[in-house]
Amino acid sequence: MQELNFPSFKFRIKNSENKLFIFDVIRKKFVVLQPEEWVRQHCIHFLLTEKNYPISLINVEKELKVNDLRKRYDIVIFNPDGSIHVIVECKSHKIKIDQSTFDQIARYNLTLNATYLMVTNGINHYYCAMDLQEKRYQFLKDIPSYNS
Repeated sequence: MQELNFPSFKFRIKNSENKLFIFDVIRKKFVVLQPEEWVRQHCIHFLLTEKNYPISLINVEKELKVNDLRKRYDIVIFNPDGSIHVIVECKSHKIKIDQSTFDQIARYNLTLNATYLMVTNGINHYYCAMDLQEKRYQFLKDIPSYNS
């Protein structure tokens, strides 16, 4: 698989019926290893090990409704009170991150009201702090680490 701009992590990978699968520690199951999943798994491990977010506060690949359309977010990190702290949008390393990617995560955030947004294709990572009153975001150098 493509080398990404994340620290190196150990993954559980298996081959079944000529398909590669990677173990997702959040969903507690093996999932098909596609380029976007490779980025998502690196991001999950980054959030757990580098940013110290508890596994119990992280949710992966769940459905949400945006303007009566069913969408799926990649990663959400909750606050202990159940509100949403961070939304992460993962793209394949082959996908260039552009304004449409930010528009997509901003639409999700109209429903989720996260404090922070992260967009990554595994090569480039972008972090934003939300101003929910003004409905805009400000770019950051990094995403904050967890502090309980």
